[in-house]
Amino acid sequence: MNNFLSLFALSEGCYLIAEIGTSHQKDRSKARELIQAAAEAGAQCAKFQVVLADEILHPLTGELDLPGGRVSIYERFRALEASPEFYAFCKDEAEAAGLDFLASPFGVKSARLLHDLDCSWYKVASPELNHFPLLEELATYQRPLVMSTGVSRLGDIEAAWDVLEGVPKALLHCVTAYPAPPQEYNLRLLRPLSVLFGCPVGVSDHSLDPDLVPSVAVGAGARLIEKHFCLSRTDAGLDDPIALEPAMFARMAKTVRLLEGLEEEEKRFWLESRWGTELVEQVLGDGRKLLAESEKANYERTNRSLHAVGDLKPGQVLKAEDVRVLRTEKVLRPGLPPQFLSIILGKRLVRGVAAGQGLVWDDLLQGP
Repeated sequence: MNNFLSLFALSEGCYLIAEIGTSHQKDRSKARELIQAAAEAGAQCAKFQVVLADEILHPLTGELDLPGGRVSIYERFRALEASPEFYAFCKDEAEAAGLDFLASPFGVKSARLLHDLDCSWYKVASPELNHFPLLEELATYQRPLVMSTGVSRLGDIEAAWDVLEGVPKALLHCVTAYPAPPQEYNLRLLRPLSVLFGCPVGVSDHSLDPDLVPSVAVGAGARLIEKHFCLSRTDAGLDDPIALEPAMFARMAKTVRLLEGLEEEEKRFWLESRWGTELVEQVLGDGRKLLAESEKANYERTNRSLHAVGDLKPGQVLKAEDVRVLRTEKVLRPGLPPQFLSIILGKRLVRGVAAGQGLVWDDLLQGP
Protein backbone atom coordinates (compact mmCIF):
# COMPACT_ATOMS: atom_id res chain seq x y z
CA MET A 1 0.00 0.00 0.00
CA ASN A 2 2.95 2.30 -0.61
CA ASN A 3 0.97 4.56 -2.94
CA PHE A 4 -1.52 5.50 -0.24
CA LEU A 5 1.00 5.83 2.57
CA SER A 6 2.89 8.35 0.43
CA LEU A 7 -0.07 10.70 0.88
CA PHE A 8 0.84 11.09 4.52
CA ALA A 9 4.42 11.91 3.56
CA LEU A 10 3.12 14.81 1.44
CA SER A 11 4.49 13.33 -1.77
CA GLU A 12 3.63 14.78 -5.15
CA GLY A 13 0.90 13.33 -7.31
CA CYS A 14 -2.83 12.72 -7.09
CA TYR A 15 -3.96 9.27 -5.97
CA LEU A 16 -6.61 7.80 -8.31
CA ILE A 17 -9.23 5.40 -6.96
CA ALA A 18 -11.41 3.30 -9.25
CA GLU A 19 -14.60 2.67 -7.27
CA ILE A 20 -15.67 -0.72 -8.61
CA GLY A 21 -18.19 -1.00 -5.80
CA THR A 22 -20.56 -3.83 -6.67
CA SER A 23 -20.22 -3.55 -10.46
CA HIS A 24 -18.73 -7.07 -10.46
CA GLN A 25 -22.16 -8.56 -9.61
CA LYS A 26 -20.31 -11.20 -7.51
CA ASP A 27 -18.78 -12.70 -10.67
CA ARG A 28 -15.07 -13.47 -10.26
CA SER A 29 -14.31 -13.23 -13.97
CA LYS A 30 -15.97 -9.83 -14.18
CA ALA A 31 -14.19 -8.68 -11.02
CA ARG A 32 -10.85 -9.66 -12.55
CA GLU A 33 -11.74 -7.88 -15.79
CA LEU A 34 -12.71 -4.72 -13.90
CA ILE A 35 -9.49 -4.75 -11.88
CA GLN A 36 -7.30 -5.24 -14.93
CA ALA A 37 -9.18 -2.54 -16.85
CA ALA A 38 -8.78 -0.13 -13.92
CA ALA A 39 -5.03 -0.75 -13.80
CA GLU A 40 -4.71 -0.20 -17.54
CA ALA A 41 -6.77 3.01 -17.29
CA GLY A 42 -4.35 4.55 -14.79
CA ALA A 43 -5.91 3.81 -11.40
CA GLN A 44 -3.71 3.19 -8.38
CA CYS A 45 -6.44 1.60 -6.30
CA ALA A 46 -9.38 -0.75 -6.87
CA LYS A 47 -12.14 -0.10 -4.36
CA PHE A 48 -15.01 -2.41 -3.43
CA GLN A 49 -18.11 -2.35 -1.20
CA VAL A 50 -18.79 -5.14 1.29
CA VAL A 51 -22.58 -5.27 1.24
CA LEU A 52 -24.51 -7.06 3.98
CA ALA A 53 -28.09 -5.90 3.61
CA ASP A 54 -29.01 -6.18 7.30
CA GLU A 55 -26.22 -3.73 8.16
CA ILE A 56 -27.58 -1.10 5.80
CA LEU A 57 -31.36 -1.29 5.43
CA HIS A 58 -34.50 -2.60 7.05
CA PRO A 59 -36.52 -5.08 4.94
CA LEU A 60 -39.40 -2.56 4.92
CA THR A 61 -37.26 0.25 3.49
CA GLY A 62 -39.25 0.50 0.26
CA GLU A 63 -38.84 -0.14 -3.44
CA LEU A 64 -36.49 0.90 -6.21
CA ASP A 65 -37.25 1.52 -9.89
CA LEU A 66 -34.99 -0.58 -12.12
CA PRO A 67 -35.21 -1.30 -15.87
CA GLY A 68 -36.91 -4.62 -15.08
CA GLY A 69 -39.51 -2.99 -12.82
CA ARG A 70 -39.90 -2.07 -9.16
CA VAL A 71 -37.95 -4.19 -6.69
CA SER A 72 -37.43 -4.17 -2.93
CA ILE A 73 -34.38 -2.06 -2.06
CA TYR A 74 -33.51 -4.50 0.71
CA GLU A 75 -33.73 -7.52 -1.60
CA ARG A 76 -31.63 -5.71 -4.21
CA PHE A 77 -28.93 -5.25 -1.59
CA ARG A 78 -29.32 -8.87 -0.45
CA ALA A 79 -28.56 -9.91 -4.02
CA LEU A 80 -25.24 -8.04 -3.81
CA GLU A 81 -23.95 -9.97 -0.80
CA ALA A 82 -20.78 -11.94 -1.51
CA SER A 83 -18.68 -14.36 0.53
CA PRO A 84 -15.45 -13.50 2.38
CA GLU A 85 -13.68 -15.71 -0.16
CA PHE A 86 -14.91 -13.46 -2.96
CA TYR A 87 -13.35 -10.38 -1.35
CA ALA A 88 -10.14 -12.30 -0.68
CA PHE A 89 -10.08 -13.12 -4.40
CA CYS A 90 -10.59 -9.43 -5.30
CA LYS A 91 -7.82 -8.39 -2.93
CA ASP A 92 -5.40 -10.91 -4.44
CA GLU A 93 -6.33 -9.89 -7.98
CA ALA A 94 -5.92 -6.17 -7.24
CA GLU A 95 -2.51 -6.66 -5.68
CA ALA A 96 -1.43 -8.92 -8.56
CA ALA A 97 -2.40 -6.11 -10.95
CA GLY A 98 -0.26 -3.63 -9.01
CA LEU A 99 -3.22 -1.87 -7.40
CA ASP A 100 -3.98 -1.17 -3.77
CA PHE A 101 -7.11 -2.91 -2.49
CA LEU A 102 -9.64 -0.79 -0.62
CA ALA A 103 -13.18 -1.54 0.54
CA SER A 104 -16.05 0.10 2.39
CA PRO A 105 -17.61 -1.83 5.26
CA PHE A 106 -21.14 -0.77 6.17
CA GLY A 107 -21.24 -2.17 9.69
CA VAL A 108 -19.24 -4.00 12.33
CA LYS A 109 -19.67 -7.44 10.72
CA SER A 110 -18.36 -6.34 7.31
CA ALA A 111 -15.53 -4.41 9.00
CA ARG A 112 -14.46 -7.58 10.77
CA LEU A 113 -14.66 -9.49 7.49
CA LEU A 114 -12.16 -7.05 5.99
CA HIS A 115 -10.01 -7.11 9.13
CA ASP A 116 -9.79 -10.89 8.82
CA LEU A 117 -8.40 -10.33 5.31
CA ASP A 118 -5.65 -8.18 6.87
CA CYS A 119 -6.65 -5.10 4.90
CA SER A 120 -4.15 -2.28 5.12
CA TRP A 121 -6.75 0.48 5.14
CA TYR A 122 -10.48 1.12 4.99
CA LYS A 123 -13.00 3.50 3.43
CA VAL A 124 -15.92 5.05 5.31
CA ALA A 125 -18.72 6.00 2.90
CA SER A 126 -20.61 9.25 3.40
CA PRO A 127 -23.79 7.72 4.94
CA GLU A 128 -21.64 5.92 7.51
CA LEU A 129 -19.85 9.06 8.71
CA ASN A 130 -22.20 9.08 11.72
CA HIS A 131 -22.24 5.28 12.22
CA PHE A 132 -20.50 5.46 15.58
CA PRO A 133 -20.44 1.71 16.32
CA LEU A 134 -18.68 1.16 12.97
CA LEU A 135 -16.23 4.01 13.58
CA GLU A 136 -15.45 2.70 17.06
CA GLU A 137 -14.75 -0.75 15.60
CA LEU A 138 -12.47 0.67 12.90
CA ALA A 139 -10.62 2.77 15.48
CA THR A 140 -9.50 -0.43 17.23
CA TYR A 141 -7.71 -1.58 14.08
CA GLN A 142 -5.43 1.48 13.99
CA ARG A 143 -5.25 1.28 10.20
CA PRO A 144 -5.52 4.31 7.88
CA LEU A 145 -8.98 5.45 6.82
CA VAL A 146 -10.40 7.43 3.92
CA MET A 147 -13.65 9.13 4.91
CA SER A 148 -16.17 10.54 2.44
CA THR A 149 -18.00 13.63 3.63
CA GLY A 150 -21.06 13.87 1.39
CA VAL A 151 -24.46 14.81 2.88
CA SER A 152 -22.69 16.05 6.02
CA ARG A 153 -22.10 19.25 7.95
CA LEU A 154 -18.79 20.33 9.42
CA GLY A 155 -19.88 19.19 12.88
CA ASP A 156 -20.53 15.68 11.53
CA ILE A 157 -16.96 15.45 10.27
CA GLU A 158 -15.61 16.76 13.58
CA ALA A 159 -17.64 14.22 15.57
CA ALA A 160 -16.37 11.32 13.45
CA TRP A 161 -12.84 12.69 13.65
CA ASP A 162 -12.95 12.65 17.44
CA VAL A 163 -14.08 9.00 17.51
CA LEU A 164 -11.12 8.11 15.29
CA GLU A 165 -8.50 10.04 17.23
CA GLY A 166 -5.00 8.74 16.53
CA VAL A 167 -5.97 6.93 13.31
CA PRO A 168 -4.32 8.24 10.10
CA LYS A 169 -7.08 9.72 7.97
CA ALA A 170 -7.79 11.38 4.63
CA LEU A 171 -11.03 13.12 3.63
CA LEU A 172 -12.92 12.87 0.36
CA HIS A 173 -15.22 15.83 -0.25
CA CYS A 174 -18.35 14.53 -1.95
CA VAL A 175 -21.84 15.43 -3.14
CA THR A 176 -24.13 12.51 -2.32
CA ALA A 177 -26.38 12.58 -5.36
CA TYR A 178 -26.50 10.21 -8.34
CA PRO A 179 -25.59 11.84 -10.61
CA ALA A 180 -24.24 14.87 -8.75
CA PRO A 181 -24.45 18.32 -10.38
CA PRO A 182 -20.86 19.52 -11.01
CA GLN A 183 -21.86 23.07 -10.07
CA GLU A 184 -22.58 21.91 -6.50
CA TYR A 185 -19.10 20.54 -5.80
CA ASN A 186 -17.78 23.64 -4.03
CA LEU A 187 -14.14 22.65 -4.52
CA ARG A 188 -12.79 25.79 -2.86
CA LEU A 189 -13.50 23.85 0.32
CA LEU A 190 -10.63 21.39 -0.25
CA ARG A 191 -7.73 23.46 1.05
CA PRO A 192 -9.61 24.76 4.14
CA LEU A 193 -10.60 21.18 5.01
CA SER A 194 -7.00 20.04 4.65
CA VAL A 195 -5.77 22.85 6.90
CA LEU A 196 -8.54 22.41 9.49
CA PHE A 197 -8.08 18.66 9.89
CA GLY A 198 -4.39 18.46 9.02
CA CYS A 199 -4.81 15.66 6.50
CA PRO A 200 -4.79 14.92 2.77
CA VAL A 201 -8.06 15.88 1.09
CA GLY A 202 -9.57 14.88 -2.23
CA VAL A 203 -12.87 14.42 -3.99
CA SER A 204 -15.27 11.54 -4.59
CA ASP A 205 -16.97 12.56 -7.81
CA HIS A 206 -20.44 11.29 -8.76
CA SER A 207 -20.93 13.68 -11.67
CA LEU A 208 -21.24 12.27 -15.17
CA ASP A 209 -18.42 14.11 -16.94
CA PRO A 210 -15.15 12.15 -16.79
CA ASP A 211 -12.83 15.02 -16.00
CA LEU A 212 -14.61 18.31 -15.24
CA VAL A 213 -14.72 17.93 -11.45
CA PRO A 214 -11.41 16.00 -11.23
CA SER A 215 -9.53 18.62 -13.26
CA VAL A 216 -10.89 21.53 -11.22
CA ALA A 217 -10.17 19.53 -8.06
CA VAL A 218 -6.50 19.19 -9.01
CA GLY A 219 -6.33 22.95 -9.36
CA ALA A 220 -8.01 23.28 -5.95
CA GLY A 221 -5.48 21.08 -4.17
CA ALA A 222 -6.95 17.56 -4.33
CA ARG A 223 -4.60 14.75 -3.34
CA LEU A 224 -7.05 11.91 -4.03
CA ILE A 225 -9.73 11.46 -6.69
CA GLU A 226 -12.31 8.69 -6.61
CA LYS A 227 -14.62 7.89 -9.52
CA HIS A 228 -17.05 5.00 -9.93
CA PHE A 229 -15.73 2.51 -12.47
CA CYS A 230 -17.56 0.04 -14.74
CA LEU A 231 -17.02 -1.84 -17.98
CA SER A 232 -20.13 -0.24 -19.51
CA ARG A 233 -22.69 2.27 -18.31
CA THR A 234 -25.34 -0.09 -19.67
CA ASP A 235 -24.35 -2.87 -17.24
CA ALA A 236 -26.64 -3.91 -14.38
CA GLY A 237 -24.65 -2.55 -11.42
CA LEU A 238 -26.45 -0.05 -9.18
CA ASP A 239 -23.86 2.66 -9.83
CA ASP A 240 -22.95 1.73 -13.41
CA PRO A 241 -25.10 4.48 -15.02
CA ILE A 242 -22.93 7.18 -13.38
CA ALA A 243 -19.61 5.31 -13.49
CA LEU A 244 -16.69 5.81 -15.86
CA GLU A 245 -16.00 3.23 -18.51
CA PRO A 246 -12.29 2.35 -18.98
CA ALA A 247 -11.69 4.87 -21.79
CA MET A 248 -13.39 7.60 -19.74
CA PHE A 249 -11.28 6.81 -16.67
CA ALA A 250 -8.12 6.81 -18.80
CA ARG A 251 -9.09 10.24 -20.14
CA MET A 252 -9.58 11.50 -16.60
CA ALA A 253 -6.23 10.07 -15.48
CA LYS A 254 -4.45 11.65 -18.44
CA THR A 255 -5.99 15.05 -17.65
CA VAL A 256 -5.01 14.80 -13.98
CA ARG A 257 -1.40 13.93 -14.83
CA LEU A 258 -1.24 16.78 -17.34
CA LEU A 259 -2.43 19.31 -14.77
CA GLU A 260 -0.03 18.04 -12.13
CA GLY A 261 2.85 19.15 -14.33
CA LEU A 262 1.63 22.74 -14.56
CA GLU A 263 2.26 25.72 -12.30
CA GLU A 264 -0.75 27.17 -10.47
CA GLU A 265 -1.32 29.99 -12.97
CA GLU A 266 -0.95 27.55 -15.85
CA LYS A 267 -3.52 25.23 -14.28
CA ARG A 268 -6.05 28.05 -14.01
CA PHE A 269 -5.42 29.12 -17.61
CA TRP A 270 -5.84 25.52 -18.81
CA LEU A 271 -9.07 25.04 -16.85
CA GLU A 272 -10.64 28.26 -18.08
CA SER A 273 -9.58 27.55 -21.66
CA ARG A 274 -11.14 24.09 -21.47
CA TRP A 275 -14.31 24.76 -19.47
CA GLY A 276 -14.79 28.52 -19.45
CA THR A 277 -14.37 30.89 -16.50
CA GLU A 278 -18.04 30.82 -15.48
CA LEU A 279 -18.25 27.02 -15.20
CA VAL A 280 -14.91 26.74 -13.38
CA GLU A 281 -16.11 29.32 -10.84
CA GLN A 282 -19.38 27.46 -10.37
CA VAL A 283 -17.57 24.19 -9.68
CA LEU A 284 -15.19 25.96 -7.28
CA GLY A 285 -18.07 27.50 -5.29
CA ASP A 286 -17.64 29.67 -2.22
CA GLY A 287 -15.68 27.27 0.00
CA ARG A 288 -18.24 27.02 2.82
CA LYS A 289 -19.06 23.54 4.15
CA LEU A 290 -22.82 23.37 3.68
CA LEU A 291 -25.18 20.71 2.39
CA ALA A 292 -25.46 20.83 -1.40
CA GLU A 293 -28.91 21.62 -2.78
CA SER A 294 -29.24 18.06 -4.08
CA GLU A 295 -28.45 16.69 -0.59
CA LYS A 296 -30.71 18.79 1.66
CA ALA A 297 -33.82 16.63 1.42
CA ASN A 298 -31.82 13.48 2.20
CA TYR A 299 -29.73 14.58 5.18
CA GLU A 300 -31.66 12.53 7.76
CA ARG A 301 -32.64 9.77 5.35
CA THR A 302 -29.26 8.92 3.81
CA ASN A 303 -27.26 9.12 7.03
CA ARG A 304 -27.62 6.53 9.77
CA SER A 305 -30.22 6.59 12.53
CA LEU A 306 -31.71 4.22 15.11
CA HIS A 307 -34.48 1.93 13.84
CA ALA A 308 -36.74 -0.71 15.35
CA VAL A 309 -35.86 -4.20 14.13
CA GLY A 310 -39.36 -5.58 14.79
CA ASP A 311 -42.64 -4.30 16.17
CA LEU A 312 -42.04 -2.81 19.62
CA LYS A 313 -44.80 -2.61 22.22
CA PRO A 314 -45.64 0.13 24.76
CA GLY A 315 -43.83 -0.61 28.01
CA GLN A 316 -41.16 -2.72 26.33
CA VAL A 317 -37.60 -2.19 27.59
CA LEU A 318 -35.21 -1.64 24.70
CA LYS A 319 -32.45 -4.23 24.25
CA ALA A 320 -29.55 -4.23 21.81
CA GLU A 321 -31.29 -6.75 19.55
CA ASP A 322 -34.31 -4.43 19.22
CA VAL A 323 -32.39 -1.59 17.55
CA ARG A 324 -30.20 -1.27 14.46
CA VAL A 325 -28.16 1.60 13.05
CA LEU A 326 -29.58 1.88 9.52
CA ARG A 327 -30.11 4.16 6.56
CA THR A 328 -33.71 5.38 6.54
CA GLU A 329 -34.15 6.00 2.79
CA LYS A 330 -37.54 7.08 1.41
CA VAL A 331 -40.55 5.62 3.23
CA LEU A 332 -39.63 5.07 6.88
CA ARG A 333 -39.38 7.64 9.67
CA PRO A 334 -35.83 8.76 10.53
CA GLY A 335 -34.70 8.00 14.06
CA LEU A 336 -32.29 9.40 16.59
CA PRO A 337 -28.62 9.75 15.58
CA PRO A 338 -26.49 6.68 16.37
CA GLN A 339 -24.54 8.41 19.15
CA PHE A 340 -27.64 8.02 21.35
CA LEU A 341 -27.71 4.22 21.08
CA SER A 342 -26.14 3.57 24.49
CA ILE A 343 -28.49 6.11 26.08
CA ILE A 344 -31.74 4.58 24.83
CA LEU A 345 -30.85 0.95 25.59
CA GLY A 346 -32.55 -0.06 28.82
CA LYS A 347 -35.20 2.64 28.45
CA ARG A 348 -38.91 1.78 28.49
CA LEU A 349 -41.12 2.69 25.53
CA VAL A 350 -44.16 4.86 26.25
CA ARG A 351 -45.76 3.95 22.91
CA GLY A 352 -45.44 1.28 20.28
CA VAL A 353 -43.04 1.56 17.35
CA ALA A 354 -43.69 -0.35 14.12
CA ALA A 355 -40.95 -2.50 12.60
CA GLY A 356 -38.50 -0.45 10.57
CA GLN A 357 -39.51 2.94 11.91
CA GLY A 358 -36.97 5.25 13.48
CA LEU A 359 -36.91 5.60 17.27
CA VAL A 360 -37.39 9.18 18.49
CA TRP A 361 -37.41 10.79 21.93
CA ASP A 362 -41.22 10.89 22.05
CA ASP A 363 -41.21 7.09 21.94
CA LEU A 364 -39.26 7.07 25.20
CA LEU A 365 -40.34 10.19 27.07
CA GLN A 366 -43.79 11.22 28.24
CA GLY A 367 -45.03 14.46 26.72
CA PRO A 368 -45.89 17.51 28.86
